[in-house]
Amino acid sequence: MITGASGGLARAVAKQLADHDWRLALITRYAGKLDIGSYDERQAIIEADVSTSSGAASAFEQCVDRLGQAPTALINCAGSVLMSPLHRTREKHYRKCMQANLDTSFFTLSAFVNACLERKQAGVAVLVSSVTARIGVGNHEAVAAAKAAVESLARSAAATYSKHQIRVNAVAPGLMRSPATEWLFSTANNTRQLEAQYPLGRYGNVEDVASTIAWLASDEANWITGQVLPVDGGFTAVRPLQRAV
Repeated sequence: MITGASGGLARAVAKQLADHDWRLALITRYAGKLDIGSYDERQAIIEADVSTSSGAASAFEQCVDRLGQAPTALINCAGSVLMSPLHRTREKHYRKCMQANLDTSFFTLSAFVNACLERKQAGVAVLVSSVTARIGVGNHEAVAAAKAAVESLARSAAATYSKHQIRVNAVAPGLMRSPATEWLFSTANNTRQLEAQYPLGRYGNVEDVASTIAWLASDEANWITGQVLPVDGGFTAVRPLQRAV
């Protein structure tokens, strides 16, 4: 099950998993945004709002109805970015940010865990955090708070459900160029400034993060749980030596 399926990251994850013959339940609030013709009978497109408990439960029920089984893997790509300093962030924007990032993670993970426990099946979940949860980045206070909560949720759930063979991890991406962030690349100068922030000399793309998510969901990572993996070109860990000009 992949939530936020109309977004760039979710589409990249879906492609990588489909290439490895996964059956996919693609969850979105806007099914009309997905090109149904590009998916086959092994992939179900389900319309649901997973930012609520009832919406997440509905997504899982529809998954069982459409594919004949509950998912053994959950990837929560639902989310949004709010770039706004604290003193300019209105309550409605804060609530929307928390709903898109934290609530979707909490309610989908809760529904997933319940499905696994009811069926006595193992499972793996991957949540999506951000570099903003790990290092101070200006004008990201609301989304930083939401993503930090997502990381704590992943660790705590991993501890609770490890005895049931349910793995829970997260990724913390740096800037990914995607339809949602394309406005940041409006000029060549903006693009150069964004690239310069990353020790590896470039910003990320959705495929960089999707490959890590797909690996965490695979059996190759079956001894990893409770981890948050930065996929950020060294942004949170490396400060290259700068030479004076």
